[in-house]
Amino acid sequence: MAGKSKEIQAQKAAARESGSKGKKKKWSKSRVKEKLNNKVLFDTKSFNQLVKEVPKMKLITIARVSEALGVTGSVAKKGLRYLEEKDLIKPVIKHSNMMIYVVKKEDAPVEAAVETTKSKKK
Repeated sequence: MAGKSKEIQAQKAAARESGSKGKKKKWSKSRVKEKLNNKVLFDTKSFNQLVKEVPKMKLITIARVSEALGVTGSVAKKGLRYLEEKDLIKPVIKHSNMMIYVVKKEDAPVEAAVETTKSKKK
């Protein structure tokens, strides 16, 4: 009798574990996005790239400039303001949340701005 009761108890324990409360939920593995290590200041290489390449883009936004030059969004915004002051780009939508720029038609100011930046550094 003692052997049968132990077998019954083992069967009951197995039945309890196989129920809904027996197994713990396995959480799915979520993918972690890699953190970008963008620059917080323009160096000479990225500034020259800003002046030369950004005015050639068809659609210019803060995100595209930030990604292309590897700088933070606030630095990209300052760079776009600089290009707007030099009349290299013109704003289409100038809102605090989204600034969209396009290229001005003249190509002459691009070369003039590059010349002025080179002369200031000397």
